[in-house]
Amino acid sequence: MNRILALLFLASCTIISCKKSDNTNRCAVVTDTAASAEVTTLKAYLDSNKIQATADSRGFFYNILAPGDTSIRPGACSNITVTYTGRLTTGIQFDAKNGIGILLSSVITGWKEGIPLIGKGGSIILYIPPSQGYGSVVQGTIPANSTLVFAIDLLDVD
Repeated sequence: MNRILALLFLASCTIISCKKSDNTNRCAVVTDTAASAEVTTLKAYLDSNKIQATADSRGFFYNILAPGDTSIRPGACSNITVTYTGRLTTGIQFDAKNGIGILLSSVITGWKEGIPLIGKGGSIILYIPPSQGYGSVVQGTIPANSTLVFAIDLLDVD
């Protein structure tokens, strides 16, 4: 009888300790705003290259090429499948992927803020200031304080 009670106690402790962690912070809606100097620099780049883009109040710019099914938009904790190309403002491509699955909460701020502007099947170009990209950190071949340009096709949303 004591063995059974001990096993039940251990099983209860195990179940209680396996409680899911709180994802509230990880999946919170992002509302980070870029510094005005970054926005000014990004706007100057767009103007000098005659790029028409919509300014978002958070500091990035975008062009929606196709809105997609806007009834199926990703949320902060959505798994998304995308095809994308990432470039520096010099035109140098630093990354490209086809049909890759990503958790939206695990990407750079500019993606977290920009991708939900389109729905499943949509396409967008994001012009992301440094603080909403990789900031002052060198990331592979991306220099610190780089403005990033991403062409993104949102293939699926889970």
